[in-house]
Amino acid sequence: MPGTARDATTHDEVELKYAVGEDFVLPELDGLDGEARTDRLEAVYFDTPGQRLAAARVTLRRRTGGEDAGWHLKLPLAGARREVRLPPGRATRKVPAQLQRLVSALAGGEPLVPVAQLTTTRTVRHVVDTDGRVLAEVADDRVEARRLLTEGPAPEPETWRELEVELVEGDRQLLSDLDAQLRAHGVVEAPHGSKLARALGTPPAAPAAAPLKRSSPAGAVVGAHLAAQVSVIVSGDPMVRLDEPDSVHKVRVATRRLRSALKTYRPLFAEGVPEALREELSWLADELGGARDAEVMRDRLVAAVGELDPVEGEDPAATATALREVLEADYRAAHDELLRALDGERYAALLARLEELVAAPLDGPPFSPLALEKAKDVLPGMVRATDRKLRKRVRAAYAADADPAVPAVEADHLFHDARKRAKEARYAGESLVPVWGEEAKAYAKAVEGLQEVLGEHQDSVVVREVLHRLAGRDPQALAFTCGRLYAAEVGHAAASREAVDAAWEAASSRKLRRWLR
Repeated sequence: MPGTARDATTHDEVELKYAVGEDFVLPELDGLDGEARTDRLEAVYFDTPGQRLAAARVTLRRRTGGEDAGWHLKLPLAGARREVRLPPGRATRKVPAQLQRLVSALAGGEPLVPVAQLTTTRTVRHVVDTDGRVLAEVADDRVEARRLLTEGPAPEPETWRELEVELVEGDRQLLSDLDAQLRAHGVVEAPHGSKLARALGTPPAAPAAAPLKRSSPAGAVVGAHLAAQVSVIVSGDPMVRLDEPDSVHKVRVATRRLRSALKTYRPLFAEGVPEALREELSWLADELGGARDAEVMRDRLVAAVGELDPVEGEDPAATATALREVLEADYRAAHDELLRALDGERYAALLARLEELVAAPLDGPPFSPLALEKAKDVLPGMVRATDRKLRKRVRAAYAADADPAVPAVEADHLFHDARKRAKEARYAGESLVPVWGEEAKAYAKAVEGLQEVLGEHQDSVVVREVLHRLAGRDPQALAFTCGRLYAAEVGHAAASREAVDAAWEAASSRKLRRWLR
């Protein structure tokens, strides 16, 4: 399968690290067993020459010794890290192709080279429950670290001692309890998030930049929004490749936000810049959309089967299984196609261009002179123009819907177009929340409500098209159930259409638009 780690296993690592001195003695923690195991671990860490992985809080190593020898890639998650493991193989200085692909976006085209070598003498004890089940692992590590990527004479190795407490089958409450016990004995949190960070002398994170203001340059406000979306794409790339739930959706939304911002704030950029980037972002959104739409369709229709009333002679469980198999195959094919796109040169070139965009100074290309003007003087007017397009599209959709001479399919198309304009207006409002606060947030939320009900209407149109195709693929197994689902979707479409009126009334309030004057 393209872009994936075929032989990899994944593991969510939830741990705490502590700095301890040479004379530290591990206290008798609740549930700590009396047996200890000592291993000697040798690890070589890889990064780009510019340490791009370290900057993204990602570590990549090949380790020998211990019970989990092999290649380890650790990716940050909320409150944890996702660890991808591969067997050690024979190559000691070449990162496996599977892992290279997983970090390709993070590496930004730079080579992966050895940057540090760590030798760790690890003494492990377990925290167990009354049945002997291992809840957590307590590792007392004595570390010797050598930097490999240096200029001039190689520096002397650095040595230190640290303590790691990692959950095995325990929960986070257990980790919190163990943390409290250790702190009661004077143990303090390690100053670095990883051994590699200490070995490389990675400085602490820089203090947050001063908040943007309405008097800030317009290009700075929009640039911060663009940078945030690029970060979502780059950090989400490995998760998409690993097929993590919701990962495609998050990257797709960031891609759409970028396209929308380049359109809304078009005057801030030099001639041709937004158009060229939007074309490439549209391509990426389409690639992501194939997998995302197949994922949503699979989950929606399988759930819908479970909501149907029982019918004599029909086996809902068997039907749901058959439907899931068909739709899962569609999703797998779409995801494989997406991975081929992510492995291609076009995607790599797009990431490079986006990186250049967010790193560029405001006083020259790709920005126009308008980017240096105060945000309050130019940005609300650009959002107002996007809002006017939305209102125009909604009025056109209503007019078509009320005209008996207009085919229903044409009215559906106009409501779908209104949905896209609502999404652009919502994204525009959200992009200014850091500066305009509650005013922008209230506007974006109201427009999001309209977008969602219009989306439900359009989704029902798409679902009915899919059901029609599914019935034709296997009429014996699915045709009857697809017909019942189709009828249910007709009812959903009618209900969602009625909800549009209330959502549009809420989003039409003049009060919501006062900040756009």
